[in-house]
Amino acid sequence: MPGTEWLRDDWLRFADGLLAAARRHASPGHARITPPGPEGGYGGAIDGLEGFARTLLLAGFRIAGDRGEGPVATELLEWYSTGLATGTDPDSPERWTRLDEHGQAKVEAASIALTLDLTRDWLWSRLDASVRGRVIEYLAPAVGDPTYPRINWVWFRLVVQTFLRSVGGPWSAADVAEDLATHDTFRRADGWLADGAGRAYDHYTGWALHLYPTLWARMAGAEDLAAGRIERDRADLDRYLTDAIELVGADGSPLLQGRSLIYRFAAAAPFWVGGLAGVPSLAPGRLRHAAERIVRHFADHGAPGADGLLTVGWHAPWSRLAQAYSGPASPYWASKGLLGIALPAEHPLWTSPAEPLPVEERDTLRAIVAPGWLVAGTRRDGVVRVVNHGTDHDIEGSEGGDSPLYARIGYSTATAPVLDEAAWTDPLDQSVVLVDRDGRHTHRAGLTTLDIRLDGTAGIAGSRTAAHWVEAEPGQRDHGGGRTGPARPAGDITVYSVVRGPWEVRLVRVDRPSADAVTLRVGGWPVTGDRLISTIVDLTADAPSVSGIAVRPDGGPLGGPVRIPWLEYPVRPGRWLAALVELSTAPAPAPCTVTLDESGETLHVRVTWPDGADTPHPLTLKEKG
Repeated sequence: MPGTEWLRDDWLRFADGLLAAARRHASPGHARITPPGPEGGYGGAIDGLEGFARTLLLAGFRIAGDRGEGPVATELLEWYSTGLATGTDPDSPERWTRLDEHGQAKVEAASIALTLDLTRDWLWSRLDASVRGRVIEYLAPAVGDPTYPRINWVWFRLVVQTFLRSVGGPWSAADVAEDLATHDTFRRADGWLADGAGRAYDHYTGWALHLYPTLWARMAGAEDLAAGRIERDRADLDRYLTDAIELVGADGSPLLQGRSLIYRFAAAAPFWVGGLAGVPSLAPGRLRHAAERIVRHFADHGAPGADGLLTVGWHAPWSRLAQAYSGPASPYWASKGLLGIALPAEHPLWTSPAEPLPVEERDTLRAIVAPGWLVAGTRRDGVVRVVNHGTDHDIEGSEGGDSPLYARIGYSTATAPVLDEAAWTDPLDQSVVLVDRDGRHTHRAGLTTLDIRLDGTAGIAGSRTAAHWVEAEPGQRDHGGGRTGPARPAGDITVYSVVRGPWEVRLVRVDRPSADAVTLRVGGWPVTGDRLISTIVDLTADAPSVSGIAVRPDGGPLGGPVRIPWLEYPVRPGRWLAALVELSTAPAPAPCTVTLDESGETLHVRVTWPDGADTPHPLTLKEKG
């Protein structure tokens, strides 16, 4: 691993290539950059603004790292200053969509403001007074605007107003106080941040909710506003990163979970931010290595493509990975993952020797309380798996539909959840569902977490859900969450996972089933190609089961066909079923056995694992109050 790292010059060449390719698709006045591809859900004008603002962010990192000097910085300063002048000209045919004309402009305005602050000595200072005045006028509608959603968007208003304050523009102390207070409501255990009131845990925790506080605190207009927050925000970031670094596969792949996955190596951003903030728990060389593995994962798998462009997809283009708000330039939020180039060559993030990822050194096992995740990484294959009993992009007790991006029982760095149409309406992969006579599958959104902990050499997690069928209403725009519609109850499903290495013993019980529930189906890991083995084996001696493999021809961004093994049982209320769920590169070396003994509110479980280990576990069946 050490000795094969990218040098800083390699990072600069990579960034320069991205910028050069994108700028070939600019409008004559440089105000809009619109890569080829279908128009986004918000129209071509927004697509062009996204292309400018998101590549401006990367150009800003490049300029700051060179302190505004040298041929590359000089060219970028000239090019983007022209775009700023054109985009803010109300009479230009390339003018930008205003913040009070479309909500997406509020997102892009934050990148513009953040970059102008970062490069104020070189880019802002070179703009003539009339252009500076137009920029202020363009950003000013953020002040007093109550329509910013109470999610990561609060940082877009904060960043814009903080920049306006630093250049003599309008700003509102009340808005700033409100947005900071809203951010504080996102705080959860162990440095984790939820993207809003629901259980929305995903990459936004790192590339938005931890990124902006650190960058904002360094803005010229934030010194007094951030003074009382910096230490707490740094402590939260530090604790979060000790979990986040365990979620990166040995091949650099981030976890394929959550919305906006087309931003790809933006997942590297929190590691750069940790180095910028000076977190104590992870050495600079380990942080840089994590960022480098993530960015190189995509570079090594064809993103950007041969034309130098980032497309809507993961490795290759795959349009269904987009949300309704995504356009052809949206993937350039990946620029955040190159934040490190804003730092000079003498910074410890560049000079410190590389240190490996946890899964490159050893098998890992971790319980992360806030999202309800057990994390198991195996050094042999470099895969990191997450078993999920707490995240559904919803609130407890809801009756919404499952989002494949959030509500599945398992996610990994080597598999993608199935994302075809059936995946939204009838969950199968990494799901436990009741099936009615018409073949409709239930949903688990609204689940209640029962347990999340380590117990010796295994991890324990459990959840209970009032399973429900959902008749999704037509015409819903995909913003990452599940689909809504009339729901009907199906019964209570309790699921416990006992996790060790590549194996999960999944324990299932159904209570109070509806008369419409005719079978119980348990789905395993979805896999493509021939590298990974996905199996699910019945461990229940006295319960008849049927097994099979579902095949989805184009079910996910990693290619196809996607294969999903499953087991099916008759519905037997109050009885525990057990199955071994495995994702590995080699079959289990020996059978797995499980004994169960229920006593009151405790289920005593004893597992003899395929590697011969024998582990006893008491599981509490009562919901935590």
